[in-house]
Amino acid sequence: MNFSRAIATVGGLTLLSRLAGFARDILTASVLGAGPVADAFFIALKLPNFFRRLFAEGAFGVAFVPLFAAELQIQGRSAAVRFAEEALAVLLAALLPFTLVALAVMPWLMHGLAPGFVDEPEKFALAVELARLTFPYLTLISLVALLGGILNALDRFGPFAAAPIAFNLTLVGALLLAPPLGWQPGRAMAAAVTLSGVIQVVWMTWACRVAGVRLRLRRPRLTDGVRRLFRLVGPGALGAGVMQINLFLNIVLASLLPSGAVSFLYYADRLNQMPLGVIGIAIGTALLPVLARHAAAGDDAMVRHYLSRALEFSLLLGLPAAVALGVSGGPMVAVLFERGAFGPAETQATAMALAAYALGIPAYVIAKSLNAAFFARQDTTTPVRVAVVVTASTVGLALALLPVLGHVGIALATGLAAWLDVGLLVAAMRRRGILALDARLRRRGPRIAAAAVGMGIALAVGETVLTPWLTHPATAVRFAALGALVVMGVLVFGALAQALGGGRISDLRTTLKRTAPEESAVETPTRG
Repeated sequence: MNFSRAIATVGGLTLLSRLAGFARDILTASVLGAGPVADAFFIALKLPNFFRRLFAEGAFGVAFVPLFAAELQIQGRSAAVRFAEEALAVLLAALLPFTLVALAVMPWLMHGLAPGFVDEPEKFALAVELARLTFPYLTLISLVALLGGILNALDRFGPFAAAPIAFNLTLVGALLLAPPLGWQPGRAMAAAVTLSGVIQVVWMTWACRVAGVRLRLRRPRLTDGVRRLFRLVGPGALGAGVMQINLFLNIVLASLLPSGAVSFLYYADRLNQMPLGVIGIAIGTALLPVLARHAAAGDDAMVRHYLSRALEFSLLLGLPAAVALGVSGGPMVAVLFERGAFGPAETQATAMALAAYALGIPAYVIAKSLNAAFFARQDTTTPVRVAVVVTASTVGLALALLPVLGHVGIALATGLAAWLDVGLLVAAMRRRGILALDARLRRRGPRIAAAAVGMGIALAVGETVLTPWLTHPATAVRFAALGALVVMGVLVFGALAQALGGGRISDLRTTLKRTAPEESAVETPTRG
Protein backbone atom coordinates (compact mmCIF):
# COMPACT_ATOMS: atom_id res chain seq x y z
CA MET A 1 0.00 0.00 0.00
CA ASN A 2 1.24 3.51 -0.86
CA PHE A 3 2.64 5.25 2.26
CA SER A 4 0.44 8.32 1.79
CA ARG A 5 -2.58 6.10 1.22
CA ALA A 6 -1.81 4.17 4.39
CA ILE A 7 -1.81 7.46 6.33
CA ALA A 8 -5.12 8.40 4.69
CA THR A 9 -6.65 5.01 5.56
CA VAL A 10 -5.62 5.08 9.21
CA GLY A 11 -6.39 8.78 9.54
CA GLY A 12 -9.81 8.49 7.91
CA LEU A 13 -10.92 5.59 10.11
CA THR A 14 -9.47 7.27 13.19
CA LEU A 15 -11.46 10.39 12.25
CA LEU A 16 -14.65 8.30 12.19
CA SER A 17 -13.72 6.93 15.60
CA ARG A 18 -13.13 10.44 16.94
CA LEU A 19 -16.48 11.61 15.56
CA ALA A 20 -18.17 8.71 17.34
CA GLY A 21 -16.18 9.73 20.40
CA PHE A 22 -17.52 13.26 20.17
CA ALA A 23 -21.07 11.89 20.05
CA ARG A 24 -20.21 9.99 23.22
CA ASP A 25 -18.67 13.06 24.88
CA ILE A 26 -21.61 15.30 23.95
CA LEU A 27 -23.97 12.84 25.63
CA THR A 28 -21.62 12.45 28.60
CA ALA A 29 -21.35 16.21 29.12
CA SER A 30 -25.12 16.55 28.95
CA VAL A 31 -25.80 13.71 31.41
CA LEU A 32 -22.83 13.86 33.80
CA GLY A 33 -21.61 17.45 33.33
CA ALA A 34 -18.36 18.16 35.20
CA GLY A 35 -19.32 17.06 38.71
CA PRO A 36 -18.26 14.28 41.12
CA VAL A 37 -19.77 11.39 39.11
CA ALA A 38 -18.10 12.63 35.93
CA ASP A 39 -14.77 12.98 37.75
CA ALA A 40 -15.08 9.41 39.13
CA PHE A 41 -15.92 7.96 35.71
CA PHE A 42 -13.12 9.80 33.92
CA ILE A 43 -10.62 8.54 36.48
CA ALA A 44 -11.93 4.98 36.01
CA LEU A 45 -11.77 5.41 32.23
CA LYS A 46 -8.30 6.94 32.35
CA LEU A 47 -6.70 3.83 33.84
CA PRO A 48 -7.43 1.33 31.02
CA ASN A 49 -7.46 4.09 28.39
CA PHE A 50 -3.97 5.12 29.47
CA PHE A 51 -2.76 1.57 28.94
CA ARG A 52 -4.60 1.43 25.61
CA ARG A 53 -2.80 4.50 24.28
CA LEU A 54 0.50 3.67 25.93
CA PHE A 55 0.52 -0.07 25.27
CA ALA A 56 -1.82 -0.83 22.35
CA GLU A 57 -1.04 2.30 20.31
CA GLY A 58 2.47 2.73 21.66
CA ALA A 59 4.75 0.23 23.38
CA PHE A 60 3.47 -3.04 21.96
CA GLY A 61 3.24 -1.66 18.45
CA VAL A 62 6.74 -0.20 18.40
CA ALA A 63 8.18 -3.42 19.88
CA PHE A 64 6.14 -6.07 18.08
CA VAL A 65 5.77 -4.64 14.56
CA PRO A 66 9.51 -4.29 13.75
CA LEU A 67 10.23 -7.80 15.10
CA PHE A 68 7.28 -9.35 13.27
CA ALA A 69 8.18 -7.45 10.07
CA ALA A 70 11.82 -8.57 10.29
CA GLU A 71 10.74 -12.18 10.89
CA LEU A 72 8.41 -11.92 7.91
CA GLN A 73 11.13 -10.41 5.71
CA ILE A 74 13.88 -12.87 6.67
CA GLN A 75 12.26 -16.15 7.80
CA GLY A 76 8.87 -16.03 6.06
CA ARG A 77 5.21 -15.96 7.03
CA SER A 78 5.00 -19.21 9.01
CA ALA A 79 7.91 -18.19 11.26
CA ALA A 80 6.35 -14.75 11.82
CA VAL A 81 3.00 -16.31 12.78
CA ARG A 82 4.75 -18.71 15.17
CA PHE A 83 6.45 -15.72 16.82
CA ALA A 84 3.03 -14.04 17.20
CA GLU A 85 1.61 -17.17 18.83
CA GLU A 86 4.47 -17.31 21.30
CA ALA A 87 3.96 -13.63 22.14
CA LEU A 88 0.22 -14.19 22.61
CA ALA A 89 0.76 -17.04 25.06
CA VAL A 90 3.16 -15.09 27.27
CA LEU A 91 1.02 -11.97 27.04
CA LEU A 92 -2.04 -13.81 28.38
CA ALA A 93 0.00 -15.55 31.07
CA ALA A 94 1.18 -12.15 32.32
CA LEU A 95 -1.97 -10.05 31.91
CA LEU A 96 -4.65 -12.32 33.37
CA PRO A 97 -3.05 -12.59 36.85
CA PHE A 98 -2.11 -8.90 36.73
CA THR A 99 -5.73 -7.95 36.04
CA LEU A 100 -7.04 -10.09 38.90
CA VAL A 101 -4.53 -8.61 41.34
CA ALA A 102 -5.35 -5.08 40.18
CA LEU A 103 -9.06 -5.65 40.77
CA ALA A 104 -8.32 -6.84 44.30
CA VAL A 105 -6.07 -3.90 45.22
CA MET A 106 -7.98 -1.22 43.31
CA PRO A 107 -8.55 0.97 46.43
CA TRP A 108 -4.76 1.20 46.90
CA LEU A 109 -4.25 1.91 43.20
CA MET A 110 -6.82 4.69 43.40
CA HIS A 111 -4.82 6.32 46.20
CA GLY A 112 -1.99 6.73 43.70
CA LEU A 113 -4.16 7.62 40.70
CA ALA A 114 -6.45 10.16 42.39
CA PRO A 115 -5.00 11.10 45.80
CA GLY A 116 -7.21 14.17 45.94
CA PHE A 117 -10.34 11.99 46.02
CA VAL A 118 -9.46 10.63 49.47
CA ASP A 119 -11.00 13.70 51.11
CA GLU A 120 -14.33 12.92 49.37
CA PRO A 121 -15.18 9.34 50.46
CA GLU A 122 -18.25 8.93 48.25
CA LYS A 123 -16.42 10.02 45.10
CA PHE A 124 -13.44 7.84 46.03
CA ALA A 125 -15.65 4.76 46.55
CA LEU A 126 -17.46 5.35 43.25
CA ALA A 127 -14.16 5.74 41.40
CA VAL A 128 -12.95 2.39 42.81
CA GLU A 129 -16.21 0.67 41.81
CA LEU A 130 -16.14 2.06 38.28
CA ALA A 131 -12.43 1.28 37.84
CA ARG A 132 -13.10 -2.36 38.71
CA LEU A 133 -15.65 -2.44 35.90
CA THR A 134 -13.30 -0.86 33.36
CA PHE A 135 -9.95 -2.49 34.19
CA PRO A 136 -10.49 -5.86 32.40
CA TYR A 137 -10.42 -3.80 29.21
CA LEU A 138 -6.63 -3.74 29.58
CA THR A 139 -6.27 -7.47 28.86
CA LEU A 140 -8.72 -7.31 25.97
CA ILE A 141 -7.16 -4.28 24.29
CA SER A 142 -3.70 -5.85 24.61
CA LEU A 143 -4.94 -8.80 22.56
CA VAL A 144 -6.34 -6.32 20.05
CA ALA A 145 -2.90 -4.64 19.92
CA LEU A 146 -1.18 -7.91 19.06
CA LEU A 147 -3.68 -8.76 16.33
CA GLY A 148 -3.49 -5.20 15.02
CA GLY A 149 0.30 -5.34 14.92
CA ILE A 150 0.11 -8.46 12.75
CA LEU A 151 -2.26 -6.78 10.30
CA ASN A 152 -0.24 -3.55 10.19
CA ALA A 153 2.93 -5.52 9.41
CA LEU A 154 1.01 -7.13 6.54
CA ASP A 155 0.03 -3.64 5.27
CA ARG A 156 -3.61 -4.15 6.30
CA PHE A 157 -4.17 -0.98 8.32
CA GLY A 158 -7.96 -0.66 8.12
CA PRO A 159 -9.24 -3.21 10.69
CA PHE A 160 -7.05 -2.01 13.58
CA ALA A 161 -7.79 1.64 12.81
CA ALA A 162 -11.54 0.86 12.77
CA ALA A 163 -11.55 -1.09 16.06
CA PRO A 164 -11.86 1.98 18.36
CA ILE A 165 -15.13 2.86 16.64
CA ALA A 166 -16.65 -0.09 18.51
CA PHE A 167 -15.42 1.41 21.79
CA ASN A 168 -17.19 4.71 21.23
CA LEU A 169 -20.40 3.25 19.82
CA THR A 170 -20.69 0.81 22.74
CA LEU A 171 -20.42 3.64 25.25
CA VAL A 172 -22.94 5.73 23.29
CA GLY A 173 -25.33 2.77 23.45
CA ALA A 174 -24.84 2.50 27.21
CA LEU A 175 -25.61 6.21 27.68
CA LEU A 176 -28.78 5.97 25.59
CA LEU A 177 -30.02 2.80 27.30
CA ALA A 178 -29.20 3.80 30.88
CA PRO A 179 -32.09 6.24 31.55
CA PRO A 180 -34.98 4.11 30.18
CA LEU A 181 -33.63 0.99 31.89
CA GLY A 182 -33.04 2.77 35.20
CA TRP A 183 -29.27 2.21 35.20
CA GLN A 184 -26.87 4.65 36.82
CA PRO A 185 -25.14 6.25 33.79
CA GLY A 186 -21.63 6.14 35.26
CA ARG A 187 -21.86 2.43 36.05
CA ALA A 188 -23.43 1.64 32.66
CA MET A 189 -20.61 3.40 30.83
CA ALA A 190 -17.93 1.68 32.93
CA ALA A 191 -19.37 -1.75 32.13
CA ALA A 192 -19.60 -0.79 28.45
CA VAL A 193 -15.85 -0.11 28.36
CA THR A 194 -15.07 -3.79 29.00
CA LEU A 195 -17.87 -4.94 26.70
CA SER A 196 -16.35 -2.89 23.90
CA GLY A 197 -13.07 -4.75 24.44
CA VAL A 198 -14.82 -8.07 23.83
CA ILE A 199 -16.34 -6.71 20.62
CA GLN A 200 -12.94 -5.47 19.39
CA VAL A 201 -11.26 -8.83 20.06
CA VAL A 202 -13.95 -10.61 18.02
CA TRP A 203 -13.58 -8.08 15.18
CA MET A 204 -9.79 -8.31 15.04
CA THR A 205 -9.81 -12.11 15.20
CA TRP A 206 -12.13 -12.18 12.21
CA ALA A 207 -9.94 -9.65 10.32
CA CYS A 208 -6.84 -11.79 10.92
CA ARG A 209 -8.61 -14.86 9.60
CA VAL A 210 -9.59 -12.97 6.47
CA ALA A 211 -5.91 -12.07 6.07
CA GLY A 212 -5.03 -15.77 6.34
CA VAL A 213 -3.65 -15.64 9.88
CA ARG A 214 -5.06 -18.06 12.47
CA LEU A 215 -3.29 -17.96 15.82
CA ARG A 216 -3.16 -21.06 17.99
CA LEU A 217 -2.84 -20.78 21.76
CA ARG A 218 0.52 -22.26 22.72
CA ARG A 219 2.00 -23.08 26.10
CA PRO A 220 3.79 -19.96 27.41
CA ARG A 221 7.53 -20.17 26.77
CA LEU A 222 10.21 -17.51 26.97
CA THR A 223 11.73 -18.09 23.56
CA ASP A 224 14.47 -15.84 22.19
CA GLY A 225 11.92 -13.91 20.13
CA VAL A 226 9.64 -13.34 23.12
CA ARG A 227 12.57 -12.20 25.26
CA ARG A 228 13.53 -9.67 22.58
CA LEU A 229 9.94 -8.47 22.42
CA PHE A 230 9.52 -7.86 26.12
CA ARG A 231 12.95 -6.28 26.41
CA LEU A 232 11.65 -3.68 23.97
CA VAL A 233 8.11 -3.28 25.39
CA GLY A 234 9.10 -1.59 28.65
CA PRO A 235 11.42 0.99 27.10
CA GLY A 236 8.97 1.38 24.21
CA ALA A 237 6.23 2.36 26.65
CA LEU A 238 8.35 5.22 27.93
CA GLY A 239 9.79 6.23 24.57
CA ALA A 240 6.54 6.21 22.58
CA GLY A 241 4.26 7.36 25.36
CA VAL A 242 5.67 10.63 26.69
CA MET A 243 2.45 12.50 25.91
CA GLN A 244 0.27 9.75 27.43
CA ILE A 245 2.41 9.52 30.56
CA ASN A 246 2.17 13.28 30.95
CA LEU A 247 -1.61 13.23 30.48
CA PHE A 248 -1.83 10.47 33.09
CA LEU A 249 0.18 12.56 35.55
CA ASN A 250 -2.08 15.50 34.72
CA ILE A 251 -5.05 13.59 36.12
CA VAL A 252 -3.15 12.79 39.31
CA LEU A 253 -2.34 16.47 39.80
CA ALA A 254 -5.84 17.60 38.80
CA SER A 255 -7.37 15.36 41.48
CA LEU A 256 -5.72 17.68 44.03
CA LEU A 257 -7.70 20.66 42.67
CA PRO A 258 -11.35 21.50 43.39
CA SER A 259 -14.06 19.26 41.91
CA GLY A 260 -14.40 19.67 38.14
CA ALA A 261 -10.70 20.06 37.29
CA VAL A 262 -10.41 16.43 36.18
CA SER A 263 -13.42 16.88 33.90
CA PHE A 264 -12.15 20.15 32.39
CA LEU A 265 -8.88 18.46 31.41
CA TYR A 266 -10.73 15.41 30.12
CA TYR A 267 -13.02 17.37 27.79
CA ALA A 268 -10.12 19.54 26.59
CA ASP A 269 -8.02 16.47 25.95
CA ARG A 270 -10.85 14.89 23.94
CA LEU A 271 -10.75 17.79 21.47
CA ASN A 272 -6.96 17.80 21.59
CA GLN A 273 -6.90 14.07 20.79
CA MET A 274 -8.78 14.60 17.53
CA PRO A 275 -5.73 15.86 15.59
CA LEU A 276 -3.35 13.79 17.72
CA GLY A 277 -5.25 10.62 16.89
CA VAL A 278 -6.10 11.35 13.28
CA ILE A 279 -2.64 12.71 12.41
CA GLY A 280 -0.16 11.39 14.97
CA ILE A 281 -1.41 7.83 15.19
CA ALA A 282 -2.01 7.65 11.44
CA ILE A 283 1.53 8.75 10.58
CA GLY A 284 3.16 6.66 13.29
CA THR A 285 1.16 3.55 12.41
CA ALA A 286 1.86 3.80 8.69
CA LEU A 287 5.50 4.84 9.09
CA LEU A 288 6.80 2.20 11.50
CA PRO A 289 6.33 -0.93 9.30
CA VAL A 290 7.78 0.91 6.28
CA LEU A 291 10.86 2.09 8.17
CA ALA A 292 11.28 -1.33 9.83
CA ARG A 293 11.32 -3.13 6.47
CA HIS A 294 13.82 -0.73 4.90
CA ALA A 295 15.98 -0.66 8.04
CA ALA A 296 16.06 -4.48 8.06
CA ALA A 297 17.12 -4.39 4.39
CA GLY A 298 19.81 -1.77 5.13
CA ASP A 299 18.26 0.76 2.73
CA ASP A 300 19.13 4.03 4.51
CA ALA A 301 18.14 6.21 1.55
CA MET A 302 14.54 4.98 1.67
CA VAL A 303 14.44 5.31 5.46
CA ARG A 304 15.46 8.96 5.17
CA HIS A 305 13.00 9.59 2.35
CA TYR A 306 10.03 8.24 4.29
CA LEU A 307 11.04 10.07 7.45
CA SER A 308 11.11 13.35 5.50
CA ARG A 309 7.68 12.68 4.03
CA ALA A 310 6.29 11.82 7.48
CA LEU A 311 7.64 15.06 8.94
CA GLU A 312 6.14 16.98 6.02
CA PHE A 313 2.74 15.41 6.71
CA SER A 314 3.20 16.24 10.41
CA LEU A 315 3.66 19.93 9.66
CA LEU A 316 1.00 20.08 6.94
CA LEU A 317 -1.65 18.63 9.25
CA GLY A 318 -0.40 19.40 12.76
CA LEU A 319 0.30 23.14 12.48
CA PRO A 320 -3.15 24.17 11.21
CA ALA A 321 -4.83 21.88 13.77
CA ALA A 322 -2.94 23.56 16.61
CA VAL A 323 -3.76 27.05 15.37
CA ALA A 324 -7.43 26.18 14.88
CA LEU A 325 -7.87 24.77 18.40
CA GLY A 326 -5.94 27.66 19.91
CA VAL A 327 -7.91 30.36 18.10
CA SER A 328 -11.40 28.82 17.92
CA GLY A 329 -11.36 26.36 20.80
CA GLY A 330 -13.96 28.38 22.76
CA PRO A 331 -16.74 28.10 20.16
CA MET A 332 -15.88 24.43 19.61
CA VAL A 333 -16.26 23.59 23.30
CA ALA A 334 -19.45 25.64 23.59
CA VAL A 335 -21.16 24.13 20.56
CA LEU A 336 -20.15 20.56 21.31
CA PHE A 337 -20.56 20.37 25.08
CA GLU A 338 -22.48 23.35 26.50
CA ARG A 339 -25.90 21.94 27.35
CA GLY A 340 -27.61 20.30 30.31
CA ALA A 341 -25.20 20.00 33.24
CA PHE A 342 -22.38 21.67 31.25
CA GLY A 343 -22.68 25.46 31.43
CA PRO A 344 -20.75 28.60 30.36
CA ALA A 345 -18.31 28.40 33.28
CA GLU A 346 -17.39 24.85 32.32
CA THR A 347 -16.98 25.96 28.70
CA GLN A 348 -14.53 28.72 29.61
CA ALA A 349 -12.47 26.49 31.91
CA THR A 350 -12.29 23.74 29.28
CA ALA A 351 -11.43 26.12 26.42
CA MET A 352 -8.50 27.59 28.36
CA ALA A 353 -7.08 24.12 28.96
CA LEU A 354 -7.61 23.24 25.29
CA ALA A 355 -5.60 26.24 24.10
CA ALA A 356 -2.73 25.19 26.37
CA TYR A 357 -2.83 21.58 25.16
CA ALA A 358 -3.01 22.69 21.50
CA LEU A 359 0.38 24.37 21.80
CA GLY A 360 2.01 20.94 21.74
CA ILE A 361 0.07 19.31 18.87
CA PRO A 362 2.67 19.82 16.11
CA ALA A 363 5.46 18.69 18.43
CA TYR A 364 3.60 15.56 19.47
CA VAL A 365 2.98 14.56 15.85
CA ILE A 366 6.59 15.26 14.88
CA ALA A 367 7.83 13.23 17.85
CA LYS A 368 5.78 10.25 16.66
CA SER A 369 7.78 10.22 13.42
CA LEU A 370 11.12 10.79 15.11
CA ASN A 371 10.50 7.98 17.59
CA ALA A 372 9.56 5.66 14.72
CA ALA A 373 13.01 6.23 13.21
CA PHE A 374 14.60 4.89 16.41
CA PHE A 375 12.14 2.04 16.91
CA ALA A 376 12.54 0.86 13.31
CA ARG A 377 16.21 0.26 14.17
CA GLN A 378 15.09 -1.54 17.37
CA ASP A 379 16.66 1.26 19.41
CA THR A 380 14.44 1.94 22.41
CA THR A 381 17.23 3.20 24.68
CA THR A 382 17.49 6.70 23.18
CA PRO A 383 13.74 7.48 23.28
CA VAL A 384 13.62 6.22 26.87
CA ARG A 385 16.37 8.56 27.98
CA VAL A 386 14.55 11.43 26.33
CA ALA A 387 11.24 10.36 27.87
CA VAL A 388 12.64 10.35 31.39
CA VAL A 389 13.94 13.90 31.02
CA VAL A 390 10.72 15.14 29.42
CA THR A 391 8.44 13.53 32.01
CA ALA A 392 10.44 14.88 34.92
CA SER A 393 10.45 18.35 33.33
CA THR A 394 6.69 18.19 32.78
CA VAL A 395 5.96 17.34 36.40
CA GLY A 396 8.29 20.07 37.66
CA LEU A 397 6.77 22.69 35.36
CA ALA A 398 3.21 21.61 36.19
CA LEU A 399 3.89 21.87 39.92
CA ALA A 400 5.35 25.33 39.38
CA LEU A 401 2.37 26.53 37.33
CA LEU A 402 -0.34 24.82 39.39
CA PRO A 403 -0.61 27.49 42.14
CA VAL A 404 -0.81 30.27 39.53
CA LEU A 405 -2.86 28.83 36.68
CA GLY A 406 -4.63 25.83 38.26
CA HIS A 407 -5.72 23.17 35.77
CA VAL A 408 -4.60 25.38 32.85
CA GLY A 409 -1.05 25.27 34.18
CA ILE A 410 -1.13 21.46 34.04
CA ALA A 411 -2.21 21.54 30.38
CA LEU A 412 0.36 24.21 29.51
CA ALA A 413 3.17 22.14 31.02
CA THR A 414 2.15 19.23 28.78
CA GLY A 415 2.10 21.39 25.65
CA LEU A 416 5.54 22.85 26.35
CA ALA A 417 6.97 19.43 27.21
CA ALA A 418 6.04 18.13 23.76
CA TRP A 419 8.45 20.65 22.20
CA LEU A 420 11.18 19.67 24.65
CA ASP A 421 10.62 16.07 23.51
CA VAL A 422 11.16 17.07 19.87
CA GLY A 423 14.26 19.13 20.66
CA LEU A 424 15.94 16.28 22.54
CA LEU A 425 15.05 13.70 19.87
CA VAL A 426 16.42 15.93 17.09
CA ALA A 427 19.64 16.47 19.05
CA ALA A 428 20.02 12.70 19.53
CA MET A 429 19.44 12.01 15.84
CA ARG A 430 21.98 14.63 14.80
CA ARG A 431 24.59 13.11 17.11
CA ARG A 432 24.02 9.70 15.51
CA GLY A 433 23.91 11.11 11.99
CA ILE A 434 20.47 9.68 11.18
CA LEU A 435 18.57 12.96 10.74
CA ALA A 436 18.68 13.77 7.03
CA LEU A 437 15.93 16.09 5.78
CA ASP A 438 15.49 16.51 2.05
CA ALA A 439 15.31 19.84 0.23
CA ARG A 440 11.55 19.58 -0.28
CA LEU A 441 10.87 19.44 3.46
CA ARG A 442 13.22 22.31 4.25
CA ARG A 443 11.60 24.40 1.49
CA ARG A 444 8.00 23.67 2.43
CA GLY A 445 8.19 23.81 6.23
CA PRO A 446 8.29 27.62 6.67
CA ARG A 447 5.62 28.06 3.98
CA ILE A 448 3.27 25.66 5.78
CA ALA A 449 3.79 27.66 8.98
CA ALA A 450 2.95 30.91 7.17
CA ALA A 451 -0.24 29.36 5.76
CA ALA A 452 -1.26 28.24 9.26
CA VAL A 453 -0.79 31.76 10.64
CA GLY A 454 -2.92 33.19 7.82
CA MET A 455 -5.61 30.63 8.57
CA GLY A 456 -5.57 31.65 12.26
CA ILE A 457 -6.20 35.28 11.34
CA ALA A 458 -9.07 34.25 9.07
CA LEU A 459 -10.60 32.08 11.83
CA ALA A 460 -10.48 34.97 14.31
CA VAL A 461 -12.31 37.22 11.85
CA GLY A 462 -14.78 34.48 10.92
CA GLU A 463 -15.54 33.74 14.58
CA THR A 464 -16.45 37.40 15.14
CA VAL A 465 -18.74 37.45 12.10
CA LEU A 466 -20.44 34.16 13.06
CA THR A 467 -20.91 34.94 16.78
CA PRO A 468 -24.71 35.48 16.51
CA TRP A 469 -25.09 32.02 14.97
CA LEU A 470 -22.49 30.30 17.19
CA THR A 471 -24.51 31.44 20.23
CA HIS A 472 -27.95 30.87 18.71
CA PRO A 473 -30.49 29.03 20.94
CA ALA A 474 -31.11 26.39 18.26
CA THR A 475 -28.59 23.53 18.41
CA ALA A 476 -28.76 22.93 14.65
CA VAL A 477 -27.88 26.55 13.92
CA ARG A 478 -24.88 26.44 16.27
CA PHE A 479 -23.57 23.24 14.69
CA ALA A 480 -24.05 24.69 11.19
CA ALA A 481 -22.14 27.85 12.16
CA LEU A 482 -19.30 25.80 13.66
CA GLY A 483 -19.21 23.64 10.53
CA ALA A 484 -19.00 26.77 8.39
CA LEU A 485 -16.13 28.08 10.51
CA VAL A 486 -14.22 24.79 10.20
CA VAL A 487 -14.79 24.56 6.44
CA MET A 488 -13.66 28.16 6.00
CA GLY A 489 -10.47 27.42 7.95
CA VAL A 490 -9.71 24.34 5.83
CA LEU A 491 -10.29 26.25 2.57
CA VAL A 492 -8.20 29.24 3.64
CA PHE A 493 -5.32 27.04 4.76
CA GLY A 494 -5.49 24.95 1.59
CA ALA A 495 -5.50 28.04 -0.62
CA LEU A 496 -2.62 29.67 1.25
CA ALA A 497 -0.56 26.47 1.30
CA GLN A 498 -1.06 26.09 -2.46
CA ALA A 499 -0.28 29.75 -3.17
CA LEU A 500 2.82 29.84 -0.96
CA GLY A 501 4.16 26.49 -2.13
CA GLY A 502 3.66 24.68 1.18
CA GLY A 503 1.51 21.98 -0.42
CA ARG A 504 0.05 21.14 -3.80
CA ILE A 505 -3.15 19.65 -5.17
CA SER A 506 -0.98 17.12 -6.99
CA ASP A 507 0.07 15.74 -3.58
CA LEU A 508 -3.53 14.74 -2.94
CA ARG A 509 -3.69 12.90 -6.26
CA THR A 510 -0.49 11.08 -5.34
CA THR A 511 -2.01 10.11 -2.00
CA LEU A 512 -4.95 8.48 -3.74
CA LYS A 513 -2.80 6.32 -6.02
CA ARG A 514 -2.46 2.64 -5.16
CA THR A 515 1.09 2.25 -6.42
CA ALA A 516 3.61 0.77 -4.02
CA PRO A 517 5.98 3.29 -2.44
CA GLU A 518 9.02 1.67 -4.02
CA GLU A 519 7.55 2.37 -7.48
CA SER A 520 7.35 6.11 -6.93
CA ALA A 521 10.24 8.46 -7.52
CA VAL A 522 12.36 9.18 -4.48
CA GLU A 523 14.15 12.48 -4.08
CA THR A 524 17.79 12.16 -3.13
CA PRO A 525 17.95 13.13 0.57
CA THR A 526 20.41 15.81 1.59
CA ARG A 527 21.86 16.65 4.95
CA GLY A 528 20.07 19.34 6.90
